[in-house]
Amino acid sequence: MASKKKKVRVEMKKNRAKPPRGNDLTRVFGDGTGAADDAESGERVRAKGDLSRRRTVVESDDPAEGDAGPLVRGRVLRVHGLASVVEADDGTVYRCAVRRLLKTLATDERNAVATGDIVWLRPSGVISHQSSVIRQTPGGPPGAEGPSTDDQGLMTNDQGPMTAEGLITRVEPRHGVLTRESRRREHVLVANVDQLAIVISLVQPDLKPHLIDRYLAAAYQGGLNPILCLNKADLADPAEFQPLVGAYAQLGVPAVLTSAQTGAGVGRLRELLRGRATVFSGQSGVGKSSLLNAIEPGLALAVKSVSEVNQKGRHTTTYAQLIKLATGGWVVDTPGVRQLALWDAQPGAVEGFFGEFRPFVPLCTFPDCSHTHEGGCAVKAAVARRQVSARRYHSYLGMFRGAAE
Repeated sequence: MASKKKKVRVEMKKNRAKPPRGNDLTRVFGDGTGAADDAESGERVRAKGDLSRRRTVVESDDPAEGDAGPLVRGRVLRVHGLASVVEADDGTVYRCAVRRLLKTLATDERNAVATGDIVWLRPSGVISHQSSVIRQTPGGPPGAEGPSTDDQGLMTNDQGPMTAEGLITRVEPRHGVLTRESRRREHVLVANVDQLAIVISLVQPDLKPHLIDRYLAAAYQGGLNPILCLNKADLADPAEFQPLVGAYAQLGVPAVLTSAQTGAGVGRLRELLRGRATVFSGQSGVGKSSLLNAIEPGLALAVKSVSEVNQKGRHTTTYAQLIKLATGGWVVDTPGVRQLALWDAQPGAVEGFFGEFRPFVPLCTFPDCSHTHEGGCAVKAAVARRQVSARRYHSYLGMFRGAAE
């Protein structure tokens, strides 16, 4: 039985529009020929032009059926500019472009496709130099024999790339996303994961508690379970950070003190990752790739030391990549971020990211209390009585003001 098709009206991407009118009206008026008197005048209730138009898209109820035949289902392993690396359900790896329609529909997103997306693609090329099923590997230890990888992480041999070509035509609805605001657009770092490992170093670079709070808010906003990983425990006294660990443990956030050099805490972190899809995120230089190398020996992810000039991390990981663990589950190694701005967060919703506020919110004098300047605010009173952390309240104020702007 043939699948039913339906027509859907969608918005057009605004950067693909022509100017609503000519930009030479003033020049025509000043040339003295009177041509401006003959120009079309009048006003329209609804603007005429590409900015006001919508596009009709024909969708099929069966996602495996495309406009030109059956499609292949897969998961995005990496995104490199205009090319995406997708592993199909049968293990075949495709280097894919993205259908222009998807880019047109992504009016608010920085990229139409993100690492971890479940997509449907149309194979458009033949597999070259393949004698068996191709499976993408993140690399092997130095000196190991076997196929190498190119600059996009695709396996190669002496005869050329071992991959197939394809065109991504559809992206399945996402769940469990880590996203941020980038130049007033949504930047989805990774999609379809279960938990977020917030990797923060105790030293080199220094610990930033406010960045932890922002990551926690991003995790709650995206439906992710947070894990706090305090790395480089071998370079500091862990006893000094026990109050911080206890504070987040009271909020229900598991906290692990780890060291990629000594292996401390790596075993516990490995158990937290087992059987789940986890994204590792944090500043540059905190040791995300080093921890993954310790968790999964043989990954051989590139690492760099912290700059001796400013004690800041150096960008080593340049793209988010999905890696399958031998112990079960997936991890996503992401590039370091210098700041994390919440995407599309409403001011009134920010208090929901702070669970310790909940017992006091109903006690506020005003039902729409923002907990910033109002009198009779129970949350501010709890901060004064040290029932709520003053540092966490300061993080709330920063996120509330950012959302209000």
